[in-house]
Formats: sequence, structure tokens, C-alpha cells
Amino acid sequence: MKSDFKIDRLEAEIASLLQKDASIGVAELAKRTNSSTATCWRRIRAMEEAGVLSPPVRLVDPAKVNRPMDAFCQVRMKSQDAKARAAFQRSMEAEPAIVEVYSISGDWDYLLHMVVRDIADLEEVLMERVHELDCVASASTLFVLRRVKHTTIIPVEET
Repeated sequence: MKSDFKIDRLEAEIASLLQKDASIGVAELAKRTNSSTATCWRRIRAMEEAGVLSPPVRLVDPAKVNRPMDAFCQVRMKSQDAKARAAFQRSMEAEPAIVEVYSISGDWDYLLHMVVRDIADLEEVLMERVHELDCVASASTLFVLRRVKHTTIIPVEET
């Protein structure tokens, strides 16, 4: 990935539009950005090569696929050594219900975002994927009562 990639106004506009609807065709992007289809296509490819744009995906509504419950789990590790961190991260990657894992600062070492069916499902994930690990000292789980804001759109500006 190029670390020196500079985003100009047109690329920022293209990236912003694609974040809202990745199915927009190049011709429509060109129209909305007042540029040519060839220019849009080249800019998209350049941003993909630089790692600015990742492959397009379709987002799934968790509630519509029987995953209506969000929970966050803070995890404290017994050890910070590379072997313990690698084992923990492998276990987190293996569990589909754990959709995000963050290494964080402060009193806790990791923050997990889980999307589960119900409390029983959450308990199973916690007991089989988190608490069973020898490297985990403790964990604290927070239940989401309601999503107030959820977006995947990142503000894009010229750099």
C-alpha cells in the first residue's frame, strides 16, 4: 500500500459517494462528480491500489438474519507477550459472532463487538471463545439497549 497517496477533491468526492452506495456505476459517478468515466475509473483503481478503497461489500441488517443483539466485551489479558496476543487474536478471528476486535489502551486490553441471537448465544460465545483462553485474566460485557448511530461512512477530505 502506498503511504504517500494524496487524495484530491475528485477522489474525496468519489470515495464519499461509493461509501454511501457501492453499486453506483462509473458512468453515474462521472455524472455526479462532473468528470469523465475514464477519469473516474482511473481514480477508483488508483485508490484501490493505494488501499484507500477496499473491495465493495453489501451490508447485512443483523436483526433480519436473527442476530438482533449487540454486546461489547472488554478483555484484560494475563500476559502481553506476543504468543498470548497471537493466540487470543486467532481465537477471536475464528468466531463469526465476534465482528470487531480492537486492541485498546487503558484498564482493558481488547474490546470485542459481538452480534448474537440472544443471551444464550452470547454466553456460549463468551464461554467457548473468550473465558476458555488461558491468556484471558478477566472480561466485562456490556449489552446494547439500542443503536443510536451506526455508520460505515468515513469522512473523506483532500490530503
